[in-house]
Amino acid sequence: MNEVLAAFSVVFSFDTIAVIFLGALAGILIGIIPGLTANMGIALLLPLTYSFQGVSGILLLLGVYCGAVYGGSITAILISTPGTPASAATVLDGYPMAKRGEAGRALGLPTMGSLFGGIFSTIALIVIAPMLATVATGFSAPEYFAPAIFGISIITSVSSQSIIKGLIGGGIGLAIATIGLDPMTSGMRFTFDSIYLMGRISFIPVLVGLFAFSQGLLSTEEHFREGGIMQKPVAKITRILPSWVDFKRCLPTWVRSSVIGAGIGTIPGVGGDISSWIAYNEAKRWSKHPGEFGKGSPEGVSAPEAGANAVSGGCMVPLMTLGIPGDGATVIIMGAFLVQGLALGPQLLTEHPVEVNTIFIGLMMANIFMGLLGFMGMKLFVKVMDVPRTLLVPVILLLCAVGAYTVNHSMIDVFVMMGAGLVAYILIKLDFSMSPIVIGIILGPLAETNLRRSLMMSQGDLSIFFMRPVCATFIVIAILTLFLPIVSPMWKNWHQKTLKKSRTRRVISQGCKPSRIIGCVVVRCYTASGVSRRGNALRDGVLFRISLWQKRSSRSPMI
Repeated sequence: MNEVLAAFSVVFSFDTIAVIFLGALAGILIGIIPGLTANMGIALLLPLTYSFQGVSGILLLLGVYCGAVYGGSITAILISTPGTPASAATVLDGYPMAKRGEAGRALGLPTMGSLFGGIFSTIALIVIAPMLATVATGFSAPEYFAPAIFGISIITSVSSQSIIKGLIGGGIGLAIATIGLDPMTSGMRFTFDSIYLMGRISFIPVLVGLFAFSQGLLSTEEHFREGGIMQKPVAKITRILPSWVDFKRCLPTWVRSSVIGAGIGTIPGVGGDISSWIAYNEAKRWSKHPGEFGKGSPEGVSAPEAGANAVSGGCMVPLMTLGIPGDGATVIIMGAFLVQGLALGPQLLTEHPVEVNTIFIGLMMANIFMGLLGFMGMKLFVKVMDVPRTLLVPVILLLCAVGAYTVNHSMIDVFVMMGAGLVAYILIKLDFSMSPIVIGIILGPLAETNLRRSLMMSQGDLSIFFMRPVCATFIVIAILTLFLPIVSPMWKNWHQKTLKKSRTRRVISQGCKPSRIIGCVVVRCYTASGVSRRGNALRDGVLFRISLWQKRSSRSPMI
């Protein structure tokens, strides 16, 4: 108890509160800039931690971490440009909602979702960290492979129109992920003797090209097609805080996405990029209005952010208890622990209880400040929508180039970004979705590496994936997720045809009235000939009249 009180006194001192607040603000600003990720922001500010006393430097980086993951959703919603990879799923429903003139609602829901997910994961870190760490400790290559396959399987659900095109997009992403040195043998694959390609194609330039540069090209095309008159997006804010109706509707989604994010965060190496997509997929699966997804669904814009921000607390579980970073951001944060002389592992909880509790409370405050800054600065962020497209598009294209260049300080990354943008522009014209490509690029290396490690462990025996409960569960769910969107329409069509046949037979069996016989003949003729809209309307009218006759005949004896 004394350690907890001491931690509260440290966190609520003016200096520490100011550090957490500035960290969250800096993180949001970093997340807004396309191409700048939480990892970059933390890496840029890591040298500053040398001058901080105690764990203040760690709290600064945690504030940047939380703020950057959330900040990426702002540009994803306003200009269809995800500031961070974890915000790519937010584009699917956030941008359509903003274009409808509901920018305030589109920003308020993910802000509340981010706040909910961050606080939930922090509570999970405090309360059930030992249990979650125990589960993650038993994971090896097969358990890492199974979640990756599950993540890849959701491409059939996030595909906007055609499932076949979604599978093709996922294949493109997986193909891009294979470029570079073989992770097991270090052999060169599709490098064409290029030193740049040996280190794999950098993900950030590809992401910026797929989502941001392609949108700039589409906006430019629209500008010339409409004779130089570019339509300004509507950005009037009628309400920032979610309404009670939206709150009740999205609360189950926030809880579900937070559980997903916190759970995935405990698996080292997975991170928020995957959890946001899985949270989006599960929100669509459980929603009562799945048809709204992709068109501006409140659940669709809330789920990815809740899932992505819930990873922050989950990733700290293996880091603090096992010394294993949960994702790329916590790898850098681990350096801040070492700078402060804090040895990561089980002994951290017993040897430094004050520092540990300070980090717990500080992470909670970082998420609270993130939410407050989001709501207070909402109108300022939405002002981006008021900028004329003739000015906004060149700025977006310039930020794309800057964001791609800052990854490795290489002009090759800029050319990769432009190439990815041109390919995305063509694919969008062909009604392809970019989401499956991103999923393939993110999960391809993780799935490949752990698949080959698993086969080495089992000496080529595939049964290793079905002998482990966690692994088998993920694979079964992945199979169902992959084939359900394919089988479901086929089953519905078969069910509708069977239902029509049964209705016709039931009408004939109930009596031989001339009107009923004529109705059956008309239905059969129009069904067989397929006479398009007018015939379908007449057929539906006849079926409706027959259904009324059926009800009347069931109430009174037939004549």
